[in-house]
Amino acid sequence: MASKDLSWKYVEDQTVEPDVIRAARAQSLELGVEAVSPATGAQLALIAAALDAEAIIEIGTGIGVSGLWLLQGAPDAQLTSIDVEADHHEAARRHFTDAGHPATKVRLITGRSSDVLPRMNERSYDLVLIDGDAHALAENLEHALRLVRPGGTVLVPHGLWRDTVPDPAKRDGVTAELRALITDLRESPAVHLAISPVGDGLLQIVTAR
Repeated sequence: MASKDLSWKYVEDQTVEPDVIRAARAQSLELGVEAVSPATGAQLALIAAALDAEAIIEIGTGIGVSGLWLLQGAPDAQLTSIDVEADHHEAARRHFTDAGHPATKVRLITGRSSDVLPRMNERSYDLVLIDGDAHALAENLEHALRLVRPGGTVLVPHGLWRDTVPDPAKRDGVTAELRALITDLRESPAVHLAISPVGDGLLQIVTAR
C-alpha cells in the first residue's frame, strides 16, 4: 500500500490550481470548511468538460472550491449551488466574481437540500455534484438521479469517507451507508458506476440512456 500512497500524493502534488481556487481553498481552511482535494477538483473539471455541461447542480457550496473547478471545465455552464449557510454563499460569491463568472451564470440558493431539491425540474441537468451533509447522502442521491438527464453524471466526492469505506473494521453510520449505496449502485441496471481513489474517493455515476 505504501506505493499507492506515494502515487496518490504524487497526483495531488502535480495538480496546479488557478490562483482564485487557491484563494478559495485558503479561506475554506481558515473557516474550517472541508473542500475537495486539488486532484479531485481537477477530475471534476475534466468530467464537466467531457460532458460539455450546460446545466450543473452542486449540493454543498462551501466556499466555492468545487464549483470553481466545475466551471473551470465548463465555463459556459449555468451553475446552481445549494448550501444551508448564507455566510458560505457570501464568501463563495466573491470567489466566483474574482474568477470572472457573472452572477447570471451562478445561482446560489441558501437552504436545506431537502427543501430545495424537490422544486428542481426533473431530467434537466447534465451534472449533479453531491458534497453536502454526509448524513443526507441517500436522500440527496435519490434527488440527483431524478434531476440528471439520461446519460448525465452524478458525482460524489468523499465517496470513500476518509478511507474508512475500504476498511471492514470501520462501521460508523456514514461509512456503512456509503458501502450500502455502492452495493446498490453496482447492482442497478439503471446506472454505470466507477469509483476513483482520488482525494478520499470520488463516486462517478452515469445514468442509462
